[in-house]
Amino acid sequence: MEKSETTPIEGISREQLERPRLTFKEKFGYSLGDMASNLYFQMFVLFLPIFYTDVFGLSAAAMGTMMLVTRVWDAVNDPIMGMIADRTESRWGKYRPYLAGLAIPLAVAGVLTFTVPDLAGSGKLIYAYVTYILLVMMYTAVNVPYAALMGVITPNSSERTEVSSYRFAAAFVGQLIVGFATLSLVELFGGGNEALGWQMTMVAYGLLAALLLMTTFFMTRERVTPAKVVRNKVSHDLGDLIRNKPWMLIAGATLFQLTYIVMRGSSTAYYFRYYVGEGELALFGWTIPLSYAIFTSAFVTVGSFSTLIGAVTTKLFTKRIDKKNIYSYFLMLSAGFSALFFFVDPSQVLLIFFLNVLVSFFFGSVSVLQWAIYTDAADYGEWKFNRRATALIMAASLFALKLGLTLGGAFVGWVLELHNFVPNVEQTEEAILGIRLLMSFYPAIFGIIGGLLMLLYPLKDTLMVQIEKELEERKAQKEAEDNA
Repeated sequence: MEKSETTPIEGISREQLERPRLTFKEKFGYSLGDMASNLYFQMFVLFLPIFYTDVFGLSAAAMGTMMLVTRVWDAVNDPIMGMIADRTESRWGKYRPYLAGLAIPLAVAGVLTFTVPDLAGSGKLIYAYVTYILLVMMYTAVNVPYAALMGVITPNSSERTEVSSYRFAAAFVGQLIVGFATLSLVELFGGGNEALGWQMTMVAYGLLAALLLMTTFFMTRERVTPAKVVRNKVSHDLGDLIRNKPWMLIAGATLFQLTYIVMRGSSTAYYFRYYVGEGELALFGWTIPLSYAIFTSAFVTVGSFSTLIGAVTTKLFTKRIDKKNIYSYFLMLSAGFSALFFFVDPSQVLLIFFLNVLVSFFFGSVSVLQWAIYTDAADYGEWKFNRRATALIMAASLFALKLGLTLGGAFVGWVLELHNFVPNVEQTEEAILGIRLLMSFYPAIFGIIGGLLMLLYPLKDTLMVQIEKELEERKAQKEAEDNA
């Protein structure tokens, strides 16, 4: 008889599922891996498009198309990496070895991507394709195992939600570093040579990311192992994934969520460089001049702090409201406030920052809950189909995330080209309109669709209590049978 997807066992409480809690040290250590990842991810979101158009020398259309085409390999690479990680056996576990072994290759790939080669025409475009593909491959090879690691350091869903809060607090510190420091580091390292400045900035970020990933490797342990069964066939793993309705819904929501935030994030540098321009902020009788670099950095930094506050206060909301509802409503609220940017005049500096605080705060909880919901979907898959493939689920989830990243970046390039954007010159009214739409209505559409999609997500917190209890009972029964 098919198990119900909606009816929890009567009388089960969270207290019945208490286990030895993870230490602060391990939660903190795990979180540092996402800080490392965000040094790259935020560069993808905030600065890679404008680097390619204004420094590297690609047209907006070529940049947008490249971001789409290079993900064709990712369509294969992500699930392959997940299945490889799930089948890895080592003294350090399934997933942790990839964090230590690929930290330096990831750093090298980042530096190569942000290097402007002395090539002409198609040679430069080919270099961009090759280095960007290499970078996203290394990013996948580190982040698929890293995401899967959260599903095996503890079997408890509520504790994973807390670990996710630590993870995204650290992720937003990475976001803060990139948003606050990047343009200043480019000026400092470049000394007037913008191309050199970007290259050396990535050297600094790469070394820091490698150190953080190694720290995660040493400070975490893998505790959850699937019941001893015959090794899953790849076709079974893929079939289970497609039949996993909760995963399909959160993956779809992730696609729209990331398209929303990446379109908005990638538009930020263009918005301040070409629409807002130089400005000034009047506070308490003081007038603070704002250059493009300062204005952009301050905007991103304020947003990062607001997102961090949203992330660390998530638990206050999850105590009273189901995770899926918080994800849905907060994503739509964030998108709605983002749409209001279309009506803001460049001189309304305080309003620009205020709206950014609201957009970022509500998105903070969305980011935290996203990965906690994915690990719940992995538990559901094991409960429903008696097979567990944590890394495959995380790999496919990361692909949904990166597809959103891809589409968001591609749309930015295509919309700029549609509105006749030309880099490093004063923009026409048509180009300015395109930049304003990229910062407001266009991304908001995707955010609202993602929020509506999650209203259909079936795994309520009460059902997860039932699933956790039954998985523990199965595991205990299997161990008893093996020891008999």
